[in-house]
Amino acid sequence: MDQERQTGEAKDAGETREMNMIEAINSALDNMLERDDDVILLGEDIGYFGGVFRCTAGLQEKYGKTRVFDTPISECGIIGVAVGMGAYGLRPVPEIQFADYIYPGLDQLISEAARLRYRSAAEFTAPMTVRSPFGGGIFGGQTHSQSPESIFTHVSGLKTVIPSTPYDAKGLLISCIEDNDPVIFFEPKRIYNGPFDGYYDKPAKSWKGFDEAQVPEGHYRIPLGKARTVREGDAMTILAYGTMVHVVESVTRSKGVNAEILDLRTLVPLDIEAIEESVRKTGRCMIVHEATRTSGFGSELSALVQERCFYHLEAPIERVTGFDTPYPHSLEWAYFPGPVRIGEAIDKLLQD
Repeated sequence: MDQERQTGEAKDAGETREMNMIEAINSALDNMLERDDDVILLGEDIGYFGGVFRCTAGLQEKYGKTRVFDTPISECGIIGVAVGMGAYGLRPVPEIQFADYIYPGLDQLISEAARLRYRSAAEFTAPMTVRSPFGGGIFGGQTHSQSPESIFTHVSGLKTVIPSTPYDAKGLLISCIEDNDPVIFFEPKRIYNGPFDGYYDKPAKSWKGFDEAQVPEGHYRIPLGKARTVREGDAMTILAYGTMVHVVESVTRSKGVNAEILDLRTLVPLDIEAIEESVRKTGRCMIVHEATRTSGFGSELSALVQERCFYHLEAPIERVTGFDTPYPHSLEWAYFPGPVRIGEAIDKLLQD
């Protein structure tokens, strides 16, 4: 059981219950709706239907249509309304049904939400948390599988958060909603119901029996900007987030490689101190993400490691990513950074 469970507010958050990530997100939203009357949920089909993935199931019935309500199919409208709500003093949590459809709301996010505190000299803020499922692994094709996180990490004024376990999903989401700045909260849809080791031809796993699925019923926070050490080691450092945390953990165990795996949790703010400490110890670094390679967040990570750890590196930094194409439907598992490509990168890194 990691340190986050033993310290801070989690120890006072009541009894734990085994949850998958969907249930943990629902619990976080339920908790915040109950604690703070300013918290509002809005999005396509999130009310009566409870969302495509059921993350908001039962919340409209419990809190009413003025606090959990459906919107038209208009992402720019959803984000624009949320910006206004935030400026007015509310804490909106808009849902974009799939991350692939967030692009019509980019102007509102970048030009309005991210700039509001700065342009108003802190007279106004936009305390909004944009939830959205992202990533592949479900045969969603090019319009339901994209990973656009690097777009938002480029925007000053936005925070970007990606959980990889039910426990983290609840604690991080609560921290996001309570934060006074706009946050993009991407939910890896492939691990909603269970961790994924990358072997798509094997039976799917559930979160049942995993320590990370033991989630407190009450209120607790996981601070933004703090990475989680998934596994300690000294052969290399592997930086990952979301679904890829589970894939790299599975591959390193199967290959018997004593790698240190860091789950970044938040891309902005980034726990650069944890990254630097780990790479200086191991001397080797691999970065894994599902998004396209060019200008992916791995590029920023690679630059930071090179700048800060150059004299400690014993081999070039390796990146294992998606390809520079739209997410293919029929060739999904060739695109997905799976065990074969990760394994080859590990072998290369250890040979250098």
